[in-house]
Amino acid sequence: MTNEQYYSLIQPYRDANQLLLTRLEMLNHKVYDQESFPPIHTVQSRIKEKKSIEEKLERYHSKGSVLDAKDLLQDIAGIRVICYFVNDIHNLVHALKKQGDLIVMKEKDYIKNPKENGYKSYHVIIGVPAYYMDIMEYYPVEIQFRTISMDFWASMEHRICYKKNLEHEEELRKAFLRYASILQEIEESFEAFSEFQTGDADV
Repeated sequence: MTNEQYYSLIQPYRDANQLLLTRLEMLNHKVYDQESFPPIHTVQSRIKEKKSIEEKLERYHSKGSVLDAKDLLQDIAGIRVICYFVNDIHNLVHALKKQGDLIVMKEKDYIKNPKENGYKSYHVIIGVPAYYMDIMEYYPVEIQFRTISMDFWASMEHRICYKKNLEHEEELRKAFLRYASILQEIEESFEAFSEFQTGDADV
């Protein structure tokens, strides 16, 4: 894939990404009645780099063509949404599903069903309408929804356990599973306090 082909490939994905970022910003102020309690803490977005696309296509035994990238990859555009609590994630996903021009292509709930290492997140691939060569197509954008504690855990796990040959690997895995449980307990306690304060504010 040449540089020119790469930049031509990603343009509609950039447009789809931007449209979804704008939609998330709007929902952040409309999901709840209380404007002072938005569900989103931070949002990050990225477009997959040329090298990453080529490496992933190699794993699919592809020759690396633009058509293969469009057909095989659903994470060329990606957004990570960091929320305060799990309920915020569910409410945002529900609100996104009600958007008439968007389609849900795939979902994986790693909050309800965490990975074996303790990873938790809610993954959803949204088909977003975008124009390319005067033709409207739905382009996939992968969104990862996490709470603050889930993102903290995932960042630390990636930082510490990214090597393939870890010393004391089994001990580390058990520790990260334990930390996931501890962080969930802390998060649930904060959520209980938050609901209590919100209730006081409504009185």
